[in-house]
Amino acid sequence: MSADLSAPSSCPPVDTNQPEQPTRTVAPAAPPTSLDRPPLMAPIGSGRLGLGKSQPDGTERRSRVVSLLRFRPYLRPHLWRFILMIIFAVAGVATSIVVPLVTRAVIDGPVAHSDRPGLYTLGVAALAIGIIEALVVFGRRWVVSKGTLGTETAVRTDLYAKLQRLPMSFHDRWQSGQLLSRMMNDLSTIRRFISFGAIFLLINIIQIAVVTGLLLNMYWPLGLVVLAAIVPITVMCLKKERELTRLSRKMQDETGDVASSVEESAHGLRVIKSFGRSEHMFKKFDARATQLFDTSYQRIKLLAKFRTFLEVVPSVTVIIVLGLGALAAGRGEVTLGTLVAFITMLLSLVWPIAALGLLLSQAQEAMTAADRIAEIFDEKNEITDGPKKLAQVRGEVKFEGAAFRFPDADTDVLHDLNLTIKPGETVAVVGATGSGKTALTALVPRLYDVTAGRITIDGVDIRDLKLEQVRTIVATAFEDPTLFSMSARENLTLGNPEATEAQVTQAIDVAQAHFVYDLPWGLNTRIGEQGMSLSGGQRQRLALARAVLAQPRVLVLDDTLSALDVHTEALVEEALKRVLVGVTGIVVAHRASTVLLADKVALLSNGTISHVGTHAQLLKTVPEYRELLSADFDTEEELAERDRLELEEAVR
Repeated sequence: MSADLSAPSSCPPVDTNQPEQPTRTVAPAAPPTSLDRPPLMAPIGSGRLGLGKSQPDGTERRSRVVSLLRFRPYLRPHLWRFILMIIFAVAGVATSIVVPLVTRAVIDGPVAHSDRPGLYTLGVAALAIGIIEALVVFGRRWVVSKGTLGTETAVRTDLYAKLQRLPMSFHDRWQSGQLLSRMMNDLSTIRRFISFGAIFLLINIIQIAVVTGLLLNMYWPLGLVVLAAIVPITVMCLKKERELTRLSRKMQDETGDVASSVEESAHGLRVIKSFGRSEHMFKKFDARATQLFDTSYQRIKLLAKFRTFLEVVPSVTVIIVLGLGALAAGRGEVTLGTLVAFITMLLSLVWPIAALGLLLSQAQEAMTAADRIAEIFDEKNEITDGPKKLAQVRGEVKFEGAAFRFPDADTDVLHDLNLTIKPGETVAVVGATGSGKTALTALVPRLYDVTAGRITIDGVDIRDLKLEQVRTIVATAFEDPTLFSMSARENLTLGNPEATEAQVTQAIDVAQAHFVYDLPWGLNTRIGEQGMSLSGGQRQRLALARAVLAQPRVLVLDDTLSALDVHTEALVEEALKRVLVGVTGIVVAHRASTVLLADKVALLSNGTISHVGTHAQLLKTVPEYRELLSADFDTEEELAERDRLELEEAVR
């Protein structure tokens, strides 16, 4: 993936006849890109929160509340909007509280004393309060929309950049569906909570507290009834919180599993159909979808019981207050206006109390979503930028005691690699299946880092170089090429967006990718996701043309010609001989014809380079090498053909 996203190269071809230039000169640092900027999300346990809990091994364990609060730096650019939103929300609650008080004043004043002018005055005041309430509700919704959408966009952008920076070892472990679920569903959950749940959870609690205080002040016996009704609601909220959290996290994880199943089936549809395994894949998907259904249903049942309880308690409380209030009014203990205001104000508490179930559910979902997103932000990026940048690049590559093992493996895939590739020299890497050839090619552009020893370019450890420059110097064409859902031209110029038409044409000629001109709209034809509308050989040729067009100083070909027919392969190899002049090349080869592209051959055996020499030397002295190429090689014929081609090149 990193090779596909490499920056355009600006390095001209090297003239091997020129004297060597110094290679350790450090060029001025390039301006930072959006990928270089660290995410705004606060690190765990940072600032004044102090809520991170230590694990037995000394590491910090995430808390769901802390994970959500860590998003606060993303709110700062829109802070004034959120402050204004809170002001509008408080104003809306205040107007809803004032209305019952005005109603009491109307009943106990103008209505009781037949004061028509006073009735008109209070009626106009009530109308004005209603208009103000409508305006503040509109203002709150208008103000909050841009702030929450801007926050969601900023987090999503940083999350995407983080995924681009994380090493291949991370992407090897994670399902793409889980990442997609976090990128889309979880962020939307947090946005909805910030725009609605968080503010109303705060406002409703304040409204319940304020209104309860006013009810106690109006007529304390009935106020105590209301206060008593709040106790079981509080107990129920605390009791159901843990179970709701568990189900929310489980449901969100299972949503990611279902997304992974859909994505895998979409990408592997050809294989599924060709093996007649549609029913098998459907059963796997159905099992995951059913599991998600069961978890969602459990959560809905829990919420249904919870929300029913929250709605029943206020309704029963209203009935009790009506009965006791009528008795109190009949005895003259409260005025009619006070009773009406009390009932009206009590009714204003029904929605805030009933909505607690929805709001607490949103809060749990948002905290769980924040925790899932924090898992990605907290991943350590093991492949980081170095401080140096080469001003002059010649393209000498050295493996100095290099070794590599995958993160979860117990043994090295590669060990004790020692190899020097001079500027402009091409080396063919030959080895049996599973010997580590692809792993070796992935080390050069730092898709993975060596676990021992080092790899240098022009004498500088590639870990000390700017990552962008390493992937500008090195271009890779993989055996299984990745193409994107864009036009053929955009796929070609991905590594060199500024390429001229002549350069594009030359790259197409080298890769024998002339089929692009026969597509319905030529180079502007959209080739579809993963390039599945093309054959395997066409995808390989397009990926090879992309690597050539990047004009790298080091070109890595990981068995790029494996899907080509013999005739096309011969044409591509003939063109590559011209392209590789002045470019350092590393070519993974399984065929003798591909080996002949190289100046020397490195035999990879048992995870290390056991022999280095010319093709002819290894054929004569290394039995293992002869066995690897025996089925595809006619020694005398191929050597004679190589001598003929070298003679023709010398004459030209």
